Amino acid sequence: MQIVREVDAVKAMRKAWEQPVGLVPTMGYLHQGHVELVRQARASNATVVVSIFVNPTQFGPSEDYGRYPRAFERDCAMLQSAGADVVFAPAPHEMYPPGFSSWVVVEDVTSRFEGAIRPVHFRGVATVCNKLFNIVYPARAYFGQKDAQQVAVIKRMVRDLNMNLEIAVVPTVREPDGLAMSSRNSYLSPEQRAAASVLYRALTAAKALRNQGGHPAEVCSKMEEVVSAESLAVLDYAAVVDPLTFEPVESLDRPCLSVLAVRFGTTRLIDNMRLDE
Repeated sequence: MQIVREVDAVKAMRKAWEQPVGLVPTMGYLHQGHVELVRQARASNATVVVSIFVNPTQFGPSEDYGRYPRAFERDCAMLQSAGADVVFAPAPHEMYPPGFSSWVVVEDVTSRFEGAIRPVHFRGVATVCNKLFNIVYPARAYFGQKDAQQVAVIKRMVRDLNMNLEIAVVPTVREPDGLAMSSRNSYLSPEQRAAASVLYRALTAAKALRNQGGHPAEVCSKMEEVVSAESLAVLDYAAVVDPLTFEPVESLDRPCLSVLAVRFGTTRLIDNMRLDE
């Protein structure tokens, strides 16, 4: 496995890579959810590239960029075991050189939920993914279903800008109690970690109610009720949305997704579940 840190070096190498190329964009501090993305990429591509880059442009001024967990050597060992061929790990100045002033802004789908709460977040996500796609030229890029709104944003960007790649979405990998694996889970105290399973309980309660014929408002109320019963949890939002547009739905007799954001102290976790599958 090769470790590359310069954009120009990747551009020089990519002509020699066996095709097709699969790209797994990450911010590092990897867990089994990331490993599953790499395994899926390995199964369908001749060359697998994993980026490790804590992207400063998707963090707001009061967010956790400075303390976002990092464990590069451990990550590389995990990636080698999972079958990655190349790790692209640029420094911030390599991705955003002096004078950088070009941005990708995806409208509409970014105006709600995570986009409303974190105003600069999706501009940073879309821009860095656009850059990674242009640097690596993958046939496929792999993202986890846990970050469902991010997936919707990237799919919209790829469609609208006629990018020649497939976005592969891999199901959320969960802990035994249902908590979605996330690098930010490491911020939780033991008491908060135990309480955090409330996200999965709320989502499964929502799906059960939908299967019983509940309406979107009832499903949202059920998620709010489950979260409010956990004393350490503070709800940011609970909604049922279209998985492509993230617009709230008026009927559950269509593709729909329950979405949650919950705070435990200073740690904020998101999760989702398809209700129509």
